[in-house]
Amino acid sequence: MPIITLLSDWGLTDHYVASVKGAILSRVPAAVIVDISHNIRLFDIKHASFVMRNSWRSFPPGTIHIIGVDSIESDRHPHVVVKSEEHYFIGADTGLISIILDHKPEKIISISVTQDSGYFTFPSRDRFVKVAAMLANGTPMDELGEPLETLNPKTLLQPHFDGKNIVGNVMHIDNYENVYVNISDRYVRECLGKKPFRVICKKDYFPLVKAYGDVREGNLCALFASNGMLQLAVNRGKAASLQGIYIDQEVWIEPEQD
Repeated sequence: MPIITLLSDWGLTDHYVASVKGAILSRVPAAVIVDISHNIRLFDIKHASFVMRNSWRSFPPGTIHIIGVDSIESDRHPHVVVKSEEHYFIGADTGLISIILDHKPEKIISISVTQDSGYFTFPSRDRFVKVAAMLANGTPMDELGEPLETLNPKTLLQPHFDGKNIVGNVMHIDNYENVYVNISDRYVRECLGKKPFRVICKKDYFPLVKAYGDVREGNLCALFASNGMLQLAVNRGKAASLQGIYIDQEVWIEPEQD
């Protein structure tokens, strides 16, 4: 049974999700449809890329991912289907897919498959589903359009090491208002080795722990989350609003003083 995932900013109060699922099942009755999220902030590529980057590898090879965020086609942002690590991604080439992937994809196709509808405001239903169904039914990628050499590049803020301190930025705030920072455990160890360090945001110190429960309820903490990225949190509290932390805010890691 083919697996088709959906990522979008459609929300759940309108007809969009249901109509896309209905279109999938009409073409691929045996499809397993998985909602990754429909609550992406409107047109927010950063939010969409964070959610997708942290979920797509959990699915088995052959999974088809429909990305319905900022999906209207233009001369600069053609509709594409991309194959990477035996997964397929269908969406507009806005730079979002290039953020999601860590490596150059195996194949990129600019989609030439025509949609059945004469309206062009809902490509996820009217074009992406058709392409997903063709893939699910065994159509080779080469028959879906013309090959492209590269995706539109887009990069997010990267952490910086000045020889002593690491400076990163907030890249995501989740539903619990835990704050994700673009500094990985691996990057810290590459820069600082085994040196002990402390985490600072807005002049507040976040003690490094392994789990939220290592500090008392309501206290600040920093830890490396299950995706390996630095997270700022409050045990059973809302770190972002309590501390006034926002997307792109700087976060410092500095070695502890001897």
